[in-house]
Amino acid sequence: MKEVYYLGIDVGSVSTNLVALDQNCKVAFKLYIRTGGRPMDAISKGLSAFSENMRGTVAGVGTTGSGRQLAGVLAGADVIKNEITTHATAACRMVPGVKTILEIGGQDSKIILIRDSVVCDFAMNTVCAAGTGSFLDRQAARLEIPIEDFGSYALRSRFPVQIAGRCAVFAESDMISKQQAGHSNEDIIAGLCEALVRNYLNNLAKGKQIDTPVMFQGGVAANIGIVAAFEKALSKKVIIPQYYDVMGAYGAALLAKEYIAASGQATRFVGFDQLRSDYTVRSFECSGCANMCEVIQIILENNPVAHWGDRCGKWGAHQQQTTTVRQPGIL
Repeated sequence: MKEVYYLGIDVGSVSTNLVALDQNCKVAFKLYIRTGGRPMDAISKGLSAFSENMRGTVAGVGTTGSGRQLAGVLAGADVIKNEITTHATAACRMVPGVKTILEIGGQDSKIILIRDSVVCDFAMNTVCAAGTGSFLDRQAARLEIPIEDFGSYALRSRFPVQIAGRCAVFAESDMISKQQAGHSNEDIIAGLCEALVRNYLNNLAKGKQIDTPVMFQGGVAANIGIVAAFEKALSKKVIIPQYYDVMGAYGAALLAKEYIAASGQATRFVGFDQLRSDYTVRSFECSGCANMCEVIQIILENNPVAHWGDRCGKWGAHQQQTTTVRQPGIL
């Protein structure tokens, strides 16, 4: 008898993540790959890797992340959810009773407050790169230190330097001046970790009550220097979940499973043959009203099949569906 899987796809600007859950909601497969500015290729690569390594039936698909609409069309998603919802769903599953979620990804960061398993408040930072994974990658390259070793350098520091962390440009300039002054890499990196945590708490968590349990997820959670800086600043233990790097995809898979069970419908997953179709993406400015929305359009074999980005719903309401209700896809 073939296994049944529920897929979660999280498409971000830096990484594309895929998680497959079995019937018992255990992770059977996970993949973290670089988006590389080509989300369609990353989605196809991730699903191809799944099809090559797993054998069974795809019973439901959920998508999330900044590219969730695109992934939803390409894969035939049953649910398309924002990152706040999917990260909160995954966190509550991993640590029942969790109250605070700290999340830092490649290009953005967010804080989510949960009470009685319900999101009661959140904040996101998508404007400044300070504190994100891409910023840390750049500083590690500047110091000629592998990003995997970044955190261990911070833990060896004896006298962390003071670095301005309110802005990525100022933080980088301040870090360079500290290098020129002769400070050790360990003290500079520790100072940078503390500055980025200070920036996060001042901007996102300002005025918010951070209660325990506190969970830290996203790719930056692998940086033990940042973890230590959070625990020092909060005077609280910070939990790193097992699947910290793919929690958005994990939550999307959970929501897909819940939806299929509640609706009783068959999945809209298009199957792997459809993934090889010739999709292209373009955008145009709608002149239907004063909003002048930039509408994103997906084209399959010269036919427009999906639209989004319009505020009024004009284009989304008339989009053609690339998939129909069908039996779960067989791998």
